[in-house]
Amino acid sequence: MQTDSFFAIRIIFSILFFGALAAGVFLFKNYEKLFGVDPNMPSENSSSRAYRKVQVFAIWAHVVALLGAFALFLR
Repeated sequence: MQTDSFFAIRIIFSILFFGALAAGVFLFKNYEKLFGVDPNMPSENSSSRAYRKVQVFAIWAHVVALLGAFALFLR
């Protein structure tokens, strides 16, 4: 197998992994601004905000897990 090409792919996935972690930090820091009450949406309740928040964080967690797996275990 060509280890040089796999090394380049591991570097790319590592960069993407750290980018996804930075995106998670951004999500946590701007939590209230992103998932807070929207005054323009009167029909929105707390359960719809919680559902949207869970969807975003579940997708983020899957992205981090997959990128981490590709970065660490790709040989």
